[in-house]
Amino acid sequence: MVFELENIELSFGEKNILYGVYLKAETGKVTGLLGTNGCGKTSMLKVFFGNLTANNQLVRVDGKGYLKKFYRTGMVKFLSQKNYLPSHIRLKKLFNFFEVNWIEFAKTFPELASKQKQKIGELSGGEKRLVETWLIIKSNAKLVLLDEPFTHLAPVYIEIIKKEIYREKQHKAFVITDHLFREIQEIADELYFLQKGCTQLVKNSGHLEELGYINPDHLN
Repeated sequence: MVFELENIELSFGEKNILYGVYLKAETGKVTGLLGTNGCGKTSMLKVFFGNLTANNQLVRVDGKGYLKKFYRTGMVKFLSQKNYLPSHIRLKKLFNFFEVNWIEFAKTFPELASKQKQKIGELSGGEKRLVETWLIIKSNAKLVLLDEPFTHLAPVYIEIIKKEIYREKQHKAFVITDHLFREIQEIADELYFLQKGCTQLVKNSGHLEELGYINPDHLN
């Protein structure tokens, strides 16, 4: 499946946030989205998901205009920067609710296997983020939007999540943004840069340097 976001115009009051935006995600690929803090990356994902309405927008699925809000369907899942899991639910019950295999998670992260009866609110910040990210990645969605999934994750967890995204992309489309641009570059099949409200396709690390996103020292 191919998902496209096009002709997005978004403003808050007199401040223009997005205009002339284009983004494409397709099954079998990871689409990376980079940009400086406050440039509108989160707003762009929210418009795609449908829980933020733009002044103008066009969403297409397999080349046809799509009028339904994605958040009202099971086709798209969105990992926001904020914690979304209710703190009073026990971990194992949450996996059952999301219809995600707990045994696979416990085998992948054996240090958390004994916490299946703990409530979400009793986990550390990094553990919560890991669970949230895993549930979204392993969901039955066709399009997965990830807003800074690596935040608060230990490096070893980041590597596991990256490998899992690679596996899951075989039957899903991913859009991922994070300030850890090296991690995004490593797993992205296509990379977009958002600047001054517009997106452009990134060719390589040198292109990011030209755009002023990274300096030459960071390329070594």
